[in-house]
Amino acid sequence: MKFIIGFVVVIGSVIGGYVLADGHLEVLWQPLEFLIIFGAGIGAFIISNPGSVIKGVLGTLGKLIKGSKYNQNSYLELLSVLYAIFKLAKSKGDLALESHIENPHESSLFNQYPGFASDHHALEFMCDYLRLLTLGTSNPHEVENIMDIELESHHEADHAIHSAMNTLADGLPALGIVAAVLGIIHTMGSITEPPEILGHLIGAALVGTFSGILFSYGFVGPMAASMGATMNEESSYFTCIKAGIIAHMQGYAPQVSVEFSRKTVPAHLRPTFKDLEEALQNVGKVE
Repeated sequence: MKFIIGFVVVIGSVIGGYVLADGHLEVLWQPLEFLIIFGAGIGAFIISNPGSVIKGVLGTLGKLIKGSKYNQNSYLELLSVLYAIFKLAKSKGDLALESHIENPHESSLFNQYPGFASDHHALEFMCDYLRLLTLGTSNPHEVENIMDIELESHHEADHAIHSAMNTLADGLPALGIVAAVLGIIHTMGSITEPPEILGHLIGAALVGTFSGILFSYGFVGPMAASMGATMNEESSYFTCIKAGIIAHMQGYAPQVSVEFSRKTVPAHLRPTFKDLEEALQNVGKVE
């Protein structure tokens, strides 16, 4: 929603100010200038990025409108999942988790939390490290190090997507100048035309510079920043899982391990201690 509001504000402010100054909107409609700028920009984007990054950018565009898929309820559900897991492991041992992590989609534990169970990446991340526990891994520092490496690898992939969008934004003003220069070259070929025609040609050329700068700083740059913020916010979800598992491996009680996880949640999404306590009271017994 904020993306749409921002889009409307940018367009409304720029076009509104231009119209109020008695500008003529039809002059701004220059399809060939747009073709040069955005065609060259997309081509350069394709040349400079591997297929995985291009797919990542396309896959992330939806988040510009929807934002992060994790909210306070998502974290409450996650903390409840962690509590149920740790409670079962404390009462029956880590091996009791084996049946749940080997077939998580058929697990009576995970199926109590459909939001978490439907998040393939988070479910896989959690099950992979719980599986290490069932295999006898007992050194929390080693597991934490491996988790950090995996999370850093995921962060680098996200950074490549964010960086690709930033690079496109940085290039658009220069491509706008390219379009403007080509427009001026075209104008010079018509130098014998009367002033009203030359004025129209020069105006069309300058629309190239205007468009490149506007779309760089008004749209693509902010889109890149929004993508980066959403990715950072979503990475906190996995940090929350990591904190809980490491605390459990260090021998803390389930509620303490979950509290460690809660403390890693971003402040604007972090459930209160009271909210968490109420949610944990509803965690059912799992066999």
